[in-house]
Amino acid sequence: METWQFNIRHLRAFLKTVDLGTLISASQAVNLSQSAVTQAIAKLENQLGVRLFIRQNEGMEPTEAARIIYPRVQDILGHIGRRNTTHTQIKAFLALAQGGNYAEASQLTGLSTASLHRAVRDLEILLRQKLTRRKGRGIILTDFGQNQARHFGLAAAELRYMLDDLSALTGKKAGRIAIGAMPLCRARVLPSAIVAYMQKFPTVDINIAEGSFVELIDPLRNGELDFLIGALRDPGPGPDLVQIPLFDDAPVIVARAGHPLMTESRRRSTPLQALAEFPWCVPNSGVPLRENWESLFTDAGLSVPRISVECGSVIANRQILMKTDCLTILSPDQVAVELEAGWLGIICPLPPRLNRVIGLTHREGWRPTNSQSLFMNELRAVC
Repeated sequence: METWQFNIRHLRAFLKTVDLGTLISASQAVNLSQSAVTQAIAKLENQLGVRLFIRQNEGMEPTEAARIIYPRVQDILGHIGRRNTTHTQIKAFLALAQGGNYAEASQLTGLSTASLHRAVRDLEILLRQKLTRRKGRGIILTDFGQNQARHFGLAAAELRYMLDDLSALTGKKAGRIAIGAMPLCRARVLPSAIVAYMQKFPTVDINIAEGSFVELIDPLRNGELDFLIGALRDPGPGPDLVQIPLFDDAPVIVARAGHPLMTESRRRSTPLQALAEFPWCVPNSGVPLRENWESLFTDAGLSVPRISVECGSVIANRQILMKTDCLTILSPDQVAVELEAGWLGIICPLPPRLNRVIGLTHREGWRPTNSQSLFMNELRAVC
């Protein structure tokens, strides 16, 4: 079901009917006639495929479905803000924000460029703020536009969650889980959880966005992703996000089989000075693993070794290691196949203080759907 097919005035009519208990009171609150509110609720029930109210002499009694979606509708309208904003305006503006120009937005929505122009212009008039400005041949968002796109994106997420909640109520395990996956979890933890979950709930779609924390944090804040899984940040990323630990990861120093340091005697106790004599392949600055690696040497009063390659890709790093004398820090899970095959080996473990906490990051106030909660249970079981 398309997210932005719901009339926002119908959602407001629903909310006020639950709050006030009668159609007359609701119609006065939303400035519509009683018959218009009745039609709005009937249209919404038809779109959702559930009954929202039991009509009684003393008023309108919300059904279980209405009580389930009520907090979602509250959040949807809270993120949208202005009362007269339409779903067409929001759909057009979000498509423009995603596509970067009106031609791409037209492809995304199926609306003509003229319709998109009109909808975005009307939204700017309503909000009394410029949402976009031209840059070269494209369009970028103003600061206000970026903030508005984030709120609309979060409203869209709550709409998706509302539909998923109703699917669970009717006994259907359907919907979509959007996960931001950082490098470490992609090797074992996340695939294992997905396999276990798919065996139980094959009708739920799982969408994985791969990237670093920096690449994934904005999509999470904008509502495009439900949660992230990977190394947690210390200090945390901000009061608008919540971090939940899952397990501790103990990285090790890895090199190719046959590396000069790969001997039984030295593997037991490899001095830092010996490690500093070789080139390294490490992630870019700002990544916790890179910071831990630097502190390994600086805390001992040594200079940071030469970095031959800065790369955050585990796949690329594995291939580089197998063909050179470079060293790197990785979780054993990330190179389990290569270690078992004897292509790579562990030079030595690292001090426990360099262990990383792996966990989930989600938005403050996020209420997972039933499908999302069950998936997180699978993650905890795997961990």
